[in-house]
Amino acid sequence: MMSSKTALIIGASRGLGLGLVQRLREDGWQVTATVRDQHNPGKLGDETGVRIETLDMNNGTQLDALQKSLQGEVFDLVFVNAGVMGPHPQEPEVVQLKDVGDLFMTNAVAPIRVAQRLVGQVRPGSGVLAFMSSILGSVAIPDGVEVCLYKASKAALNSMINSFVVQLQRPDLCVLAMHPGWVKTDMGGENAEIDVLTSTRGMLEQVKAQSGKGGLRFINYKGEALVW
Repeated sequence: MMSSKTALIIGASRGLGLGLVQRLREDGWQVTATVRDQHNPGKLGDETGVRIETLDMNNGTQLDALQKSLQGEVFDLVFVNAGVMGPHPQEPEVVQLKDVGDLFMTNAVAPIRVAQRLVGQVRPGSGVLAFMSSILGSVAIPDGVEVCLYKASKAALNSMINSFVVQLQRPDLCVLAMHPGWVKTDMGGENAEIDVLTSTRGMLEQVKAQSGKGGLRFINYKGEALVW
């Protein structure tokens, strides 16, 4: 039987966000997805039955407009996916203040702003709020030296998610910080281990498996728990 569940995917013009939209639609979900430019939605525009909204997460005015547009709607899944790799090379000696500011705003602060605005529209009892994190955000795993700033921004995101959940005081809500795997995308590169289909299929399976289980978890696309 086809599902009638609803999802909101933040950042879906390409890569993992687009893949999530495709998997959700294949599973019968009603999907709303955001892109930075509604008139240039990339490959998302080829997906039938998807409602497309405009959002640059760093733009407060656009966030206000999105919140107003979605007012009164309830979602079984809100997945905050958007993020950037940051400057190259990621060398502390040469990196510029603006580059670091943009990286941390986009990867760590803006996702929480989005969540704060929309968490009240996640379905009580069974809804899932998910963030696209990374195993590189694990402080306990010494890896990713060549992308140390990106790694730090994902560690910051994980920390911000923890603070957000503590402040929210909704133990019934399922909140996921998800590692999608090392995926063949523009960000992950051609040498990555898995493709978008494998990653997004796994993440959707985990969203469905975790539904109704309150609390915060840091897991990968296979459902394996990760150390913070």
